[in-house]
Amino acid sequence: MFENSIDINNDISVNEFYSKLNNVDLFKVNGRVVQVIGLIIESIGPNCHLGEICVVKSHEGEDICLAEVVGFRDNRVLSMKLGGSSKISPGSEIVATGKSFSVPVGKKLLGRIIDGLGNPIDGKGPIEYEEIRSIYAPPPNPLTRKRITESISTGIRSIDTLLTCGKGQRVGIFSASGVGKSVTLGMIARNTTAQVNVIALIGERGREVRDFIEGELKEGLNHSVVIVATSDQEALVRLKASFVATTIAEYFRDKEMSVMLLFDSVTRIATAQREVGLAIGEPPTTKGYTPSVFALLPKILERAGNSDKGSITGMYTVLVEGDDMNEPVADNVRAILDGHIVLSRKLASSGQYPAVDVLQSISRVISSITTTEHRLAIQRFLELMATYKDAEDLVNIGAYVKGSNSKIDKSLANIDVMKSFLKQNSSEKTDFQQSVKKLIDMMNAAYKNVN
Repeated sequence: MFENSIDINNDISVNEFYSKLNNVDLFKVNGRVVQVIGLIIESIGPNCHLGEICVVKSHEGEDICLAEVVGFRDNRVLSMKLGGSSKISPGSEIVATGKSFSVPVGKKLLGRIIDGLGNPIDGKGPIEYEEIRSIYAPPPNPLTRKRITESISTGIRSIDTLLTCGKGQRVGIFSASGVGKSVTLGMIARNTTAQVNVIALIGERGREVRDFIEGELKEGLNHSVVIVATSDQEALVRLKASFVATTIAEYFRDKEMSVMLLFDSVTRIATAQREVGLAIGEPPTTKGYTPSVFALLPKILERAGNSDKGSITGMYTVLVEGDDMNEPVADNVRAILDGHIVLSRKLASSGQYPAVDVLQSISRVISSITTTEHRLAIQRFLELMATYKDAEDLVNIGAYVKGSNSKIDKSLANIDVMKSFLKQNSSEKTDFQQSVKKLIDMMNAAYKNVN
């Protein structure tokens, strides 16, 4: 449909694309802005549909910005700005394009950094694209999805051995602020066995973006696409970044590739959707989140996973408020995903990095991708760790007498080597098979059952 309307240049930017669309002679009667209240642009006309992209023009006919139709009220069209200038005034012309938001995709995206609307921001010039895709797409048919039967390495020993992830699994990384989410994502991006990384940094501080790319990602950028929408940008731009990242990941999956989608963070997407919902008059519900927030989450998260071609393994960080793992967004995301990894502030303050709390974390596909021997070692490790945690206070105050309980004695005899096993320097890369063998050998020795 695009090819019949305009001549697409491979180097075209998103803004230029929609500007050219505006010149196509198939669109509708233009509208006029009547008022702007907060985030919402109210206009009389144009004749458009929900989710359609419009171009707002100045009185001189210059393009001011793009806007997306987010609702209708009292015969007026409600739109929200997608970047660009803020020089909107009463009477500004608003022109419907007839299209929903689309993003150019292609293999030349690898190694590049783009904004939430798909435009390059790394100073390396325009990107050659192979096709243009709508950012809105249905999840794969549940009956054509391949089952998760193959493990994928993250390069993090505690995750690979005790919370083994499958190719095509969707996992949440839950933690409060400052516990090491960015470092953990950087380690996964550098060390994963996936062919391509798609990394969405949404709602981040501007300072942290370059720190992550140059400090954590490093050489991993060569086989990655990074999508950036910082916290100062419009809510709708932050929201679109999540769909842009997922669409790019789907492109590589359709090329029969294994994709690692690293998403930081779902909470900031929920916050952006809450801003949009409240602005158009949605009623606030639990903790101020609007109903559309909880409708949005599965639309994003369900698009990852296996298809009949390739796979998208999703790692979604969730920033929990006040260390409350049961707050609304965390609770809903945990119910949708195929497992969760909890990063503990207590473990981080004790010097364990990555601060993975293996007792609170779970992989829901682990039985399908591990051997019987591996699962037995996991069970034994968790049993010893849980026993030690229950007895830790008694031991620390000197109230426990050695020999009183054989399980506690066994956990005390092995806790130091177990804690050492969980610790890993951020620059250290571990081999999946070697890590699993080390876990099995350690547990066989602990249970006096060396084969």
